[in-house]
Amino acid sequence: MAIEPIIRFHGAAGTVTGSCQLVEFGATKILVDCGLFQGSKTEKELNYRSFPFDPKKIDAVILTHAHIDHSGLLPKLVRLGYDGPIFATSATADLCSVMLADSAHIQESEVDQLNRRNLRRGRHTVTPIYTARDAAVAVTLFRQVRLGSWERTGEGIRFRFWNAGHLLGSASVEMEIDAGPSTLRLLFSGDIGPRHKLLQFDAKAPSGWDYVICESTYGDVERKEADDSARRHTLQSEVLNATHPNGALIIPSFAVERTQELLTDLGHLMETGAVPKAPIIIDSPLASRASEIFRRHARELENGDALVRAIESKNVRFTETAEQSKAIDFIRGFHIVIAASGMCEAGRIRHRLKNWLWRDEATVLLVGYQAAGTLGRLLEEGASAVRIQGEDIHVRARIRKLDIYSGHADGTELAEWVRARQPISAAVFLVHGEEDALEGLRQRLCTFLPEDHVTRPRLDSAFRLGTHGAVEISEAIRPPRIDPVRAGRTDWHNDFQKLILDLQDELAEAADDKARGVVIRRLRRALQEEEA
Repeated sequence: MAIEPIIRFHGAAGTVTGSCQLVEFGATKILVDCGLFQGSKTEKELNYRSFPFDPKKIDAVILTHAHIDHSGLLPKLVRLGYDGPIFATSATADLCSVMLADSAHIQESEVDQLNRRNLRRGRHTVTPIYTARDAAVAVTLFRQVRLGSWERTGEGIRFRFWNAGHLLGSASVEMEIDAGPSTLRLLFSGDIGPRHKLLQFDAKAPSGWDYVICESTYGDVERKEADDSARRHTLQSEVLNATHPNGALIIPSFAVERTQELLTDLGHLMETGAVPKAPIIIDSPLASRASEIFRRHARELENGDALVRAIESKNVRFTETAEQSKAIDFIRGFHIVIAASGMCEAGRIRHRLKNWLWRDEATVLLVGYQAAGTLGRLLEEGASAVRIQGEDIHVRARIRKLDIYSGHADGTELAEWVRARQPISAAVFLVHGEEDALEGLRQRLCTFLPEDHVTRPRLDSAFRLGTHGAVEISEAIRPPRIDPVRAGRTDWHNDFQKLILDLQDELAEAADDKARGVVIRRLRRALQEEEA
C-alpha cells in the first residue's frame, strides 16, 4: 500500500506570523519555514513553548525567504538539536546572516530589560528564546540553492525554487513526492509580491498541481494600481504634508526591502526636486547591514542602480551605535527617520515614537502590514493614547498609512496567481492570513475552484494528502497551543492596556479628588461583583 504524505500547519494558520509547515513522508520530515510568532502577547508566547515536533527528527528545512516571521525560530530549532541543512537562495542566506543575529540581539536585550524589572518587583527572571550563539550556529547550516535547480531532501522528495517577487531572494517552493504509483506535486507560495514592486521582478511558477499552499495576507483587499510614477507622487504628497520647520516624518519600516524601497523613492524625489532635500536617517543597524547586502545583489534587482545611488546620497545617514541613535533627538529642522520594526513592536522605532508621538508637528507614516495586537495596529486604528515600555503616551502626531509599498499581492493578484497555477487537482490550503483576509481570498478562489477544494487549516491541524484530495486527521495537539478563535486577534493583554489608559483618562478628567474617589470605588465594586 502506498504511503500518503501528511502536512501539519504549525504556524501562520488563522494568523499571519510564525510560518511553519511540516511535511512527513514515511520516516522523512521536512520543514518549510520556521518563523517567529508576532502580534498579540498570546501568540508571541508560543515562541517560548516547545515545538510541536522533535527538532532532532527533522531531516531538512526549506526556507522561502528571510523575513523573521518565516525564519526567526531557526536558531531555537538549532538550540534544541537540529543539525541538518537549511536550504535557501543565496540572497536569503546572506540576509539571514544579519537578520537572525539581529533577532537574537533583540531577544537578549529585551529579556535583560525585563529581568531587571522583574527583579525590582520580586518576580522570576526569564531566559531569551535564543542567543547570538544559537543564531551564529544556525547560519552555518545554510545550503545555497539556485532558482530552478532541483535538490533532494530525503527519500522520495525533491524540490526547487521559483521567484516569488516578494523580497530579495524570496522564493516559492515546488515539491515533488514520489508517493507510490503517482508523484504528488505541491507548491508552497511563500509570500507573493504585488505587481509594480519597485525592486523585485514578478513572481513566477509552473502550472498543474495536486496541492497549493497559498499565503492570504491581503486576501480581502483590492488596492488601486500604482506604477512607479503614481507611487512616487503619493509619497511626495505625504512628505510635503509632513514637512514642518521643527517636525519630523517618522516611518516605522521593516529593515529589509521596505527600507530600501523607501530610500530609493525618497532619493529620487529629492534628486529631481519633487520634495525639498532633508536629512534621511536610517535608524537601524540591521537596515544598514541589509542595505549593503542589497548593494551586493543589485544586479538581481529591478531599479538596483537607483537604490545604489540613494544609498550613496549625501542626504542619507545610517546609524550604528546607540549613541548615534540617541543623537537623532537633537536634530533641528525637518528630517525623516526610517526605523525598525515595521509593526512598532521592537527596536529603535519605539524610542522614536516615545519622542515624537505626543507632538503635533510630527507625522508617523505606516507603510506596511500591522498585525492584530501590535502597537502599529493600535496607531493605525486611531488610538488616542498608547503604552510604550511602561510609559503612557498621548497621540498628537498625524498618523498616516500608505499601502503602496506592501510586499504582498492583494486579493485580486493572489487569486490571479492561483488561477495561473491551474489545474489544481486536489486542494488549495490558505495560510498566512487573519480571518477576514482568509475568507476574502476563499471567496475569490471559489469563483473558479470548487468550494471543497479550498481549505483554511487551523493552527496545528494536520491533513493526509491523497491523489484525489486531503483528509484532515485527528492527530491534534491536546490541549491546543492556542484557542483557534483567538488566533490573529487582540487578546486580554491589549484589553488590559486599553483599560489602564481609559482609567487614567477618566481620573484626569474628574473634577476633583472626590470625583476620582467615586471612579475608583465604582471600579472596586465592579471587581467585587465579578468575584461574587
